[in-house]
Amino acid sequence: MTVFINARLIDPETLTDTLGWLRIEQGVIAQQGTGTPPAGDQIECHGKCLAPGIVDLGVKVSEPGERHKESFASAGRAAAAGGVTTIVTRPDTLNAIDTPEVLEFVERRAAMDSIVNVKHMSALTKDRAGSEMVEIGFMKDAGAVAFTDCDHVVENTKVLQRCMTYARSLGVLVIGHPQEPTLSKGAAVTSGKFASLRGLPAVSPMAERMGVDRDIALIEMTGVKYHFDQLSTARALPALERAKKNGLDVTAGVSIHHLTLNEYDVGDYRTFFKVKPPLRSEDDRLAMVEAVANGTIDIIASMHTPQDEESKRLPFEEAASGSVALETLLPAAMRLIHSDQLTLPELFRAMALNPADRLGLTCGRLSIGAPADLVLFDPDAPFVMDRFKLKSKSKNTPFDGARMQGKVLGTWVSGQQVFEQAQNATATGLNQ
Repeated sequence: MTVFINARLIDPETLTDTLGWLRIEQGVIAQQGTGTPPAGDQIECHGKCLAPGIVDLGVKVSEPGERHKESFASAGRAAAAGGVTTIVTRPDTLNAIDTPEVLEFVERRAAMDSIVNVKHMSALTKDRAGSEMVEIGFMKDAGAVAFTDCDHVVENTKVLQRCMTYARSLGVLVIGHPQEPTLSKGAAVTSGKFASLRGLPAVSPMAERMGVDRDIALIEMTGVKYHFDQLSTARALPALERAKKNGLDVTAGVSIHHLTLNEYDVGDYRTFFKVKPPLRSEDDRLAMVEAVANGTIDIIASMHTPQDEESKRLPFEEAASGSVALETLLPAAMRLIHSDQLTLPELFRAMALNPADRLGLTCGRLSIGAPADLVLFDPDAPFVMDRFKLKSKSKNTPFDGARMQGKVLGTWVSGQQVFEQAQNATATGLNQ
């Protein structure tokens, strides 16, 4: 029996932030309160924040095919250091996760190598090619928690409609990437004056709106459970709001980069800031933050995408998209807290409770009987991000050299500690 004492309990279900204690026993949360704590092995939290471990929906682990970019072992260590206790992997590996045999392989590797919980998504179509549906029933039975072709948008509307209809009959979740694929193809930045001045291929924000509109029509037609992986523009929000108001089973996510960065961060062709969809205007960023605060957008994810140096050290137009973010998700999100745009309970509603609920998981909360997947963190601790100290194999983070606040002090999975911040942290808070 372990008791966390003198902790700020961040509860995303009740949206409360209270000083108290929490007792865990046999890997689950057994009791919590604000008075005198019960007996047991005590962990002194010194007034720091204790919250449910982050459930990160949409993590790329490069197995099978590209273990040099990220393995389950390195991703697990990075997740634990970032307060992420459950990673939900994408199927956009070099060899797509589209058969029960491949899914069984990654499940076995994850169980053997990762120190955090791992759930897996399946491709929606074979080889994510958009022409032939995977065996959704077999993949569900094999353990897939959702189905997605990631950023390979299914262009054939009839194929997508058939996939959705079949998914609806089995009650499984489909995840889509809301972009009009023809307009988006080859784009590196968002269209506008900045893109023109830089001479970079661009895409209009309307491409996202068009993708959302098509998918919502198909959701209404089929009744499927659906989640948009990343919204990034204000123009897409009214359609999402109407769909929810009309009772459709639809949710939406946003990446941490689209909440904390904008198109000008690309600067002089800085490829670590090249992500997909591209970074948007400051007005779009603020609209995304507001949508998280009011619940229009349900989930914040890292969209962790490891890329090696060779694929990033290229001209901006040719460089690979994506950024590692398992370890930077929480400190980047603290920017929204310190600017008073979100509260900590609202943040963990979007990073822990909502993704767990959408996938039917029991984690992501501090309620009695929930798994003791927890993160203890100091929201105010300053540090300078050094990408070479990240635990991910790949180091492609846009936050390299940035001054940040928010350090994970400890992470627990089913009551077992899987990460502890080094005790020799300097007074200036440099990243350890």
